[in-house]
Amino acid sequence: MPIDITMPALSPTMEEGKLAKWHVKEGDSVSSGDVIAEIETDKATMEVEAVDEGKIGKIMVAEGTEGVKVNAVIAVLLQEGESADAAAAPKAEPKAEAPKPAAEAPKADAGTVTRATAETQTAPAAKAAPAPATTKSEGGKVFASPLARRLAKEAGIEVSAISGSGPKGRVVKSDVEAAKSGKTPLKAATSAPASAPATGGAALAGGMTKAQVLALYPEGSYELVPNDGMRKVVAARLTESKQTVPHFYLTLDCKIDALLAAREQINAQAPKGKDGKPAYKLSVNDFVMKAWAVALQRVPMANATWAGDSILYHKRSDVAVAVAVPGGLFTPVVKSCDTKTLREISEEVKDLATRARNKKLAPHEYQGGATSVSNLGMFGIKEFAAVINPPHGTILAVGVGEERVYADAGQVKIANFMTVTLSCDHRSVDGALGAELLGVFKGLIENPVMMLA
Repeated sequence: MPIDITMPALSPTMEEGKLAKWHVKEGDSVSSGDVIAEIETDKATMEVEAVDEGKIGKIMVAEGTEGVKVNAVIAVLLQEGESADAAAAPKAEPKAEAPKPAAEAPKADAGTVTRATAETQTAPAAKAAPAPATTKSEGGKVFASPLARRLAKEAGIEVSAISGSGPKGRVVKSDVEAAKSGKTPLKAATSAPASAPATGGAALAGGMTKAQVLALYPEGSYELVPNDGMRKVVAARLTESKQTVPHFYLTLDCKIDALLAAREQINAQAPKGKDGKPAYKLSVNDFVMKAWAVALQRVPMANATWAGDSILYHKRSDVAVAVAVPGGLFTPVVKSCDTKTLREISEEVKDLATRARNKKLAPHEYQGGATSVSNLGMFGIKEFAAVINPPHGTILAVGVGEERVYADAGQVKIANFMTVTLSCDHRSVDGALGAELLGVFKGLIENPVMMLA
């Protein structure tokens, strides 16, 4: 049976994307892992790989098409012996019937799927969307490609014991090979999916409508620019955060003279290349990232994420850093930030920021993490309170480092200070815990040598 290749969801927030480029044409043979297309999302441009071997029977979405919904069929893959005619043949559609009285209306069959692999399809234009398909049939069948089933049978492995990495959890060739080699453990048995938890709570407020806003201003006094995908996602996520996450804020000042001195000394020791430029140049933000990551290790109860009926306490300090890009914001994640040197953090942040601005980040590079750092000091901002980026439990807002007059044992002195504000999700991080975390951070920033202790 022909296999539908669908528009992948490359991030949790992706609803649609642009099919930027095809790397194959109809009739081409492909193997599992071959790059067949490039997809542009609100976050990045990503390559799409074939999850099975076969021949491209028909391309359903033309190159350059925008607004392609997630799970929409973009091409059809033919297996051995199948013809392009089968791929091109339209699927039978039910005949329209006169509407029946409400009492006689037939019930929807929630277990019906549109094809053997049970991959969700989007409805054609001007047709009602079908009920969402599940990844398992009522009999608990595990979905796998024909090739994967054959390889598993030859290896004497139950397909149900293999974890699928294909669309909707589908078992593909690479999964079987990984199971055969012992790289991935086999599951004891497949179990029925847990029922979805009740959402609870009230629906999110939508605010004023577009018509209501436009009515407030004279026509011609503004330029109306439609929001792109990135801005829509940022707006939706941050609105959700402020309406569903109970924020509270903790602010303190950090004396950074020792940090500035250490930074100057380290940068002065950087080797220079043939062009005379230093091999690296640490920023204040590099010290902030390191100190914040170490502080989370020393106060592990604050390295937390709210998960409905549970709290996740993270073993690693995966710290996201806010990167401003035209029209929006990226938060790439520095994994295990506490274990990396200042130079490694500096190089990784610069690389992630550059690729974020060029929309070249892979999904795993901006997903995950339990906390974020947002630094507006370079813009001269003294202090601010940042909005938590769900599902993170905290975000540290960093202001500018500046000279300030302060009192010390009755004497007036001058030193460099930096104001930081910690936003906490009160469901997972209480006030005293947040204060302890921020206090540890302050100690590390004011005495940077302690980051190495």
